[in-house]
Amino acid sequence: MKPLPPSPCADAIVRASGSNLALAFAVLPRPQRRDMRVLYAFCRVIDDLADEASRPETERRQELDRWRAVLLASTPPASGLEEEFTELQRRRALPLEHLLEIIEGVEMDLEEASFDTWEDLRLYCHRVAGAVGLVSLSIFGSHADRSRQYAEVLGQALQLTNILRDVGEDAARGRVYLPEEELDRAGLTRKAVLEWKGEPDARLRRLLEIVAARAREAYAEAEQLLIPQERPVLRSPILMGRLYRGILDQIMADGYRVFEKRYRPGWFTTVGAFTRTFLGVA
Repeated sequence: MKPLPPSPCADAIVRASGSNLALAFAVLPRPQRRDMRVLYAFCRVIDDLADEASRPETERRQELDRWRAVLLASTPPASGLEEEFTELQRRRALPLEHLLEIIEGVEMDLEEASFDTWEDLRLYCHRVAGAVGLVSLSIFGSHADRSRQYAEVLGQALQLTNILRDVGEDAARGRVYLPEEELDRAGLTRKAVLEWKGEPDARLRRLLEIVAARAREAYAEAEQLLIPQERPVLRSPILMGRLYRGILDQIMADGYRVFEKRYRPGWFTTVGAFTRTFLGVA
């Protein structure tokens, strides 16, 4: 593959994203903060390829293939993010296996995959969230087995929260991440979710409650996996978990109006979570 023209640098991509996740990096020492911004920019660029419906799918797949080749060092990186990321990949010894899994997760979105069972959805959550957490451990400097388990379980919790929050937006894109087995039990169909308007009825609300319960269980399990000596190292994911748990609590308290509004962490929740995490309060 030929090198591409220069691409935007990581800082420009992070600034343009306007994501709340950048706040989670503020509790990190400066070198780690910079490296996490590069990792986030990589994930942002990769993830956006799934949503750019105005571009041909073949073109977007070619870009994913190019990133795969760059990660495998079989094609030289272009200046900009590709160079920044490959430098980070070498310096921090980022696990190639999990970087490739992130790309595989985006490919599942491109295929508009449906999920028959919770296990199918768990694999998707691992690829798009758990794998990111496992890569991040190399930047945080964490090597404990419990922390690897924590990253995996927290990834499940974060992605289930995303799925719950974005049910309406995903349906507008023709996507449903709710397991088919749960849709069947609720007497619903994928088509019904795609066409849903307004507040959920009793059947759909019960299904969303099941997703929320699984997310809550995952947050609780992740908290149990944290060991005291790792808490200072894992401040960033701890903060991220608190912010997303706040979003989950909002959705539940508001009656799951996910087809009508987009939930974000409130100001008091954000400040409180940041302060507790920065001070190391459990």
